[in-house]
Amino acid sequence: MKEVLLIKNGELALKGLNRRTFEDMLIKNMKHRLSSLGKFNFNVQQSTIIAEPEDEETDLDAAVEKVGKIFGIAAFSRAVACEKNFETILRKAAGYLEEDLECASTFKVEAKRSDKKFPLTSPEICNQAGGFLLERFPHLSVDVHNPDIVVNIEIRDTHAYIHGRQIKGAGGMPTGSAGRALLLISGGIDSPVAGYMMAKRGLSLSAVHFASPPYTGEKAEQKVHQLLSKVAAYSGRIGLWVVHFTEIQESIKDFCPEDIFTVIMRRMMMRVAQIIAARENAGALITGESVGQVASQTMPAIACTDKVCEIPVFRPLIGMDKDEVIDISRNKTDTFDLSILPYEDCCTVFTPKHPRTRPTLDYVERAEEAFDWKPMVEKAAETARLVVID
Repeated sequence: MKEVLLIKNGELALKGLNRRTFEDMLIKNMKHRLSSLGKFNFNVQQSTIIAEPEDEETDLDAAVEKVGKIFGIAAFSRAVACEKNFETILRKAAGYLEEDLECASTFKVEAKRSDKKFPLTSPEICNQAGGFLLERFPHLSVDVHNPDIVVNIEIRDTHAYIHGRQIKGAGGMPTGSAGRALLLISGGIDSPVAGYMMAKRGLSLSAVHFASPPYTGEKAEQKVHQLLSKVAAYSGRIGLWVVHFTEIQESIKDFCPEDIFTVIMRRMMMRVAQIIAARENAGALITGESVGQVASQTMPAIACTDKVCEIPVFRPLIGMDKDEVIDISRNKTDTFDLSILPYEDCCTVFTPKHPRTRPTLDYVERAEEAFDWKPMVEKAAETARLVVID
């Protein structure tokens, strides 16, 4: 029995004349993500991509798990392909979905006839297939509003396809279709979720992590590796740049007013990140900031931070509360339990007791003049260490 995956690409249907470009990118991503399971052939028919394994022994359960985390897919189904003979279609439907039909009490049939040369119309397919299944499974009854199972029959150009329920996909746009951005990742709850959300909009991700040895240890960095592995399950491979930030932080502590330490630290991070972004051909930065969550995330503080940025800064969590972010970290990225592990990150080093919530740009810029930060920033970016996260 030849099983395939029927993949609905959702939002890509709105791309007009550019649609095929986005579909090609989605197929490229699927080929890469499924390559460890074997070779798949892809065929685009209307709004559906058909993924057919060359080897019938391919692990479709594993393929389903991987496809469910590929951005650009609205929904998908495991299906069986057969010749466009109605008797064959009926037998395949009863055999392929037998276990589900035996366990159900109610059902309905839905038909889609893309091949208008097929002799039966969609309503005729539904009526005749429904009658056949009622005879074959007499315990069933028809419920067109809320059935236990929907038997889907699709008549396409070369084959007919039978499947049961559709599985919700990851949604969004294909990874890489919107360019590349650099994620500033600490070890907390917010930044992995921010990376996930921007990858969902089609961005390929690189990342930068600021380490402050001896104040932060190896376990803190390993935690970031694990967090990015969770995000990479959706976004694909991520190049992580680990920046030694200790010298800069100690200089800020020694020369700058304590109440704006965090704002100046963020400005230095943005400067380093932009150098690395240029190296990665990334057109934007991504942070996990949310308005008012901490003192460095008030509007005046964010304005002071953005003054050093020459490329866009995406803040997808900016209007979300903590419960909303936690919900995504639990139910989408599966990063919550890792994020709350008690390992220090550089954002908590030298935290001021009474941070200024409404800093002014003049005050911050005058404070930065107290030390020669430019060579430190260049050195931090130049000596950053690259780790590839799959």
